[in-house]
Amino acid sequence: FVAHGAPHIANANNPQIPAALAPAVRGVVSLHDFRPRSMLKRRPKYTSGSSRDMTPADLATIYNFNPVFAKGVSGQGQTIALIEDTDIYSAQDWTAFRNAFGLSSYASGKLVQLHPAPKSGTNNCADPGVNTADIEAILDAEWASAAAPDATVALVSCADVSAGTYTFGGLIALQNLLSNVNTLPSIISISYGECEAYNGATANAAYVLAYQQAAAAGVSVFVSAGDEGAASCDAGQNAAYSGITVSGFASTPYNVAVGGTDFGDTYAGASGNYWNASNSSTYGSARSYVPEIPWNDSCAGSLFGQYAGYQVGYGASGACNSSLTTNYPFDTTVAGSGGPSNCATGAPVFGSNFVITAPGSCQGTGKPSWQTGVVGLPNDGVRDIPDVSLFASNGFWNHAYIVCFSDLANSGAACTGAPSGWTGLGGTSVAAPIMAGIQALINQSTGSQQGNPNYVYYRLAASEYGAAGNAGCNSSNGNTVGSNCIFYDITQGDNTVDCFGKDCYGGTASYFGVLSTSTTSLSAAYSSRTGWDFATGIGTVNVANLIANWNNP
Repeated sequence: FVAHGAPHIANANNPQIPAALAPAVRGVVSLHDFRPRSMLKRRPKYTSGSSRDMTPADLATIYNFNPVFAKGVSGQGQTIALIEDTDIYSAQDWTAFRNAFGLSSYASGKLVQLHPAPKSGTNNCADPGVNTADIEAILDAEWASAAAPDATVALVSCADVSAGTYTFGGLIALQNLLSNVNTLPSIISISYGECEAYNGATANAAYVLAYQQAAAAGVSVFVSAGDEGAASCDAGQNAAYSGITVSGFASTPYNVAVGGTDFGDTYAGASGNYWNASNSSTYGSARSYVPEIPWNDSCAGSLFGQYAGYQVGYGASGACNSSLTTNYPFDTTVAGSGGPSNCATGAPVFGSNFVITAPGSCQGTGKPSWQTGVVGLPNDGVRDIPDVSLFASNGFWNHAYIVCFSDLANSGAACTGAPSGWTGLGGTSVAAPIMAGIQALINQSTGSQQGNPNYVYYRLAASEYGAAGNAGCNSSNGNTVGSNCIFYDITQGDNTVDCFGKDCYGGTASYFGVLSTSTTSLSAAYSSRTGWDFATGIGTVNVANLIANWNNP
């Protein structure tokens, strides 16, 4: 097959197995070679203006880590396992990051690399060596350590298996890690994904079963929701063609799906209220919590259109069809992901270029028992993502993460001088390991592993937001937001992207449309609103308040 211009191998029909094996075999993985992708986005070339990039000190100020650190809770005794597809390029990068940003004083923190063998039988976990995914590995390690600087950060990887078709080495590593009680971590973070339809029903089931096993053993699993708005099957494209889709890695009932936000100070013209003119000794400049909006690099985003003087993204006069988009790559699906599960099982109808044209036999994952009670949650009967979000922008509104990544052959940068000259990037790839680090602080504070944290998140959010939301916890309040808020409710902006084809309003052969839940009227997919929404879930977190209220949901 050819999908988005690239050749692929895939089974044309569903596989069949003898009935006698049905009780033991759920399905056959690796009948196709669609490879999961890392959920990171490098800083775009079109970023301009005065940037204020995120450092660990900024993270601690904005999301209120500092009172927790002051109590001596910084991840001691916790292990965060990062599922990767490569070895790290240089452990010195992790050390340089911690030295530059004041994390090296947390003496218990360490970095290890593991290639776990299965509990018995032939070892199917080969060392993958260093490959082009090394930037994903180092950003996960550095920012997990920023959130829990005294924790052990374990990079867990196996080599991909490519023998006609393909098996993701990360899945092998995950299954092997969970098969041996002696190697069980307390927390797992995964920054890879693939849309449910491309991943296929059997591979989706494999992740469901692996995460279920983790949750049953008390292991918390955090997964990047994605970087393609509600168009996960169109990652890396200039528009959504297959309609509303989500990642099968993130849409199971047994994981926390972590979405992405951006800071709204630039849009509001209020950056001076939130950032000091100079940095601290550890390069922090954030003064307080900063108002947030959904992360969205697309011309279809409502805030971008308003800021640039356009009302909507579609049509001859819309932002997506303007000279602005012609001159800069704003025709993109890059945005924090969220949407309803709609093809965890079954298979859609594919048209040319592997574009989804109809739902076929697709069905979404059923609504988990814990995903209830929060104002804004749709009564749609399926798993909706994300659950919670954190900052994930790659610089669209002049804010991105800083990473020490010295692999010059893979577009890295020397980690010398001021960190402003280091690598800048974003993505829910970064948000997931940070949430994993927050869970390490929770586990340490409670003295026990917590399994799936969603049971607590949603109960706390239901209490905070009530039946109509909590105006004091509206993220748009910025530095006047309530001091007792556990979650910051993001109510401005959306994660909709431009489109052609399915689930597209206003798109023609000549003009970009806007990804929408209706093709007869503009109903952007998806806008922020009070409480839970597809753009940011239940919002972002105040770490100190989350920990203080954890045992009182």
